[in-house]
Amino acid sequence: MSASVAVYRNIYTEDRFRQAYGTEEQRGRERLSRRLAQRCSCSQVDCAHLLKKRVPVCNWLPKYKLRKWILGDIVAGLTVGIVHIPQGMAFALLTSVAPVYGLYTSFFPVVLYMIFGTGHHVSTGTFAVLSLMTGKVVEQLVPTPLALNSSSPEAAEFEAQRIGVASTVAFLSGIMMLCMCGFQLGFLSTYLSEPIVKAFTSAAAFHVTISQLQSMLGLRLPRYTGAFSLFKTLGSVMENLPHTNVAELAISLLCLAVLVPVKEVNSRFRERLRTPIPVEIITVIIATGVTYAFSLDSRYNIQIVGHIPAGFPKPRLPALETVPEIAADTVAITLVGYAVSVSLAMIYADKHGYSIDPNQELLAHGISNTVSSLFTCFPSSATLATTNILESAGGFTQLAGLFTSLVVLIVLLLIGPLFYFLPKAVLACINVTSLRQMFLLFQDLPDLWRISRIDFMVWLVTWLSVVVLNVDLGLAIGVIFSMMSVICRTQRASCSVLGRAANTEIYRSIHNHNKCYEVPGVKILTYNGPIYYGNRSFFKAEMTELLGLTPEKIRRREKAIKAIEKREREAISTVEQGVADSSFSSKNDLFRTEVSEGEVQAVLIDCSSVIFVDVAGARLFIQMCMECQKIGVRIYLSNCNVHDAVVYIQLQREKPQENNAMVWV
Repeated sequence: MSASVAVYRNIYTEDRFRQAYGTEEQRGRERLSRRLAQRCSCSQVDCAHLLKKRVPVCNWLPKYKLRKWILGDIVAGLTVGIVHIPQGMAFALLTSVAPVYGLYTSFFPVVLYMIFGTGHHVSTGTFAVLSLMTGKVVEQLVPTPLALNSSSPEAAEFEAQRIGVASTVAFLSGIMMLCMCGFQLGFLSTYLSEPIVKAFTSAAAFHVTISQLQSMLGLRLPRYTGAFSLFKTLGSVMENLPHTNVAELAISLLCLAVLVPVKEVNSRFRERLRTPIPVEIITVIIATGVTYAFSLDSRYNIQIVGHIPAGFPKPRLPALETVPEIAADTVAITLVGYAVSVSLAMIYADKHGYSIDPNQELLAHGISNTVSSLFTCFPSSATLATTNILESAGGFTQLAGLFTSLVVLIVLLLIGPLFYFLPKAVLACINVTSLRQMFLLFQDLPDLWRISRIDFMVWLVTWLSVVVLNVDLGLAIGVIFSMMSVICRTQRASCSVLGRAANTEIYRSIHNHNKCYEVPGVKILTYNGPIYYGNRSFFKAEMTELLGLTPEKIRRREKAIKAIEKREREAISTVEQGVADSSFSSKNDLFRTEVSEGEVQAVLIDCSSVIFVDVAGARLFIQMCMECQKIGVRIYLSNCNVHDAVVYIQLQREKPQENNAMVWV
């Protein structure tokens, strides 16, 4: 059953509507000094509100539902803590530092985010992509010497230099995030669109996998950085395949044979399993025990983790003298870490019905990286795998991070030295298998192709740039290409002709609706985009084509108007002489005889979809109005209601034409 609505009201121009319904100017505006005083005032309520906003634990902890949430937080926290141990040590290898620093990075950021973060289901710590990017910086400043005795004093100094660079990257990244928070720049993460982030992480997974081949094969090779590093590393591995350590290759194959199927079981039966099977820690324990029992390190020259000191590291300043050399790379690391962290936080916040504060997330991760860097930690962020585990294991609040940190703390204080005989090949296998979700991001491509082919191209360009060139350079190319696609879309916004649906005040494109018809003598145009310096030439070209305003037509119409004016003057002089010319009634009647019925006499531009108009766009409007005025065509600009403008034009056609050529309706 169809319903119809009859609307009876006056026809409004913008000025008349403002006069009738506009708000009066606010009287008695507050003085600037009073407003500043209110902003700077400090009361007990304001202090409490600021404390809850900047230290969210003070807000959610008093409201904690102990009986309902505690069990889920304990189980989820312990599960994530068990996963953090092998992944932290494994990602430390990506960062080109000793495995113990991965354990430190799995402890301090977790505690700090629990206090300052707003994501209830976010798990922070080591992240493969950030570790890879940081490792590139470390390798550039402190390259690995091929001949180095792991027990020599030079090796200890070498490790100290490496972690000094990595912790400086974390320190500078944290300072950048704190500055961004101070300037309320949380919105910058929006420039890393979803296709860019997913393509970047997927391509970075290839870099991680290729970089771990040498550890899985037992090869001692230099780590390449810069453009085409992936192909250089792959070529070096292929060239040295004859030197593969068969024992380490066997360990890698056995680990993959265990890790891959069990991870697949965890993924497929995630809803049925209360907690995922901790296959990583089980593999680490078994591999460590077997290596120790059979002395595989001395018999087959297997690379092992080595000494892991028990206890906490002493706080110390990072190697701040390296800041000028790492600043450019740290910008990319900061943006990637923040973008991934905020994206994950928003995904789970939407799923569970709460909101996060992007600027507070900047503060949380900024404090986490800055403070953690003083305890020899490398950059941290929210992590894909452990966040997924935390949520699926039944975590409710940030309190789960407390139990996660307790597990890592026990390892640091008591169990860490027991991992002395852990083969590095096992950690490399954990690195590779942890990237499963990133490789599966290729499944998004068919949907992207159907929904937006431009986003598909952004994904493809970003992925190819990261794989072929490098992680940071590829990311920059992806962002630039994405922004250029936005600019091109605003430049090539569509301009279409509208027609009216009979007996309604609804106007739609006549190209898509064949039963909507144009109003005689009125050309109604709509433009879906801004009118600014970047697209004014395209806008003018489309308008000229739709209106048929060719130079020849303008000259022909100008001649017709001049002929009308001449005949009008002759008619006036005839009347003054006392002779009436019955063939002439008015200028409008004469104009109708000079032009055909199908000629456009008024142009209405529907500006409801125009986001903004800059100075160049305004000048273009004036120029077009002057051109149209030469041929007797008036331009009307309609903001909201097209129908009011059409009725207004039809009424004006019955009156003598005015001098002004552009009217806002």
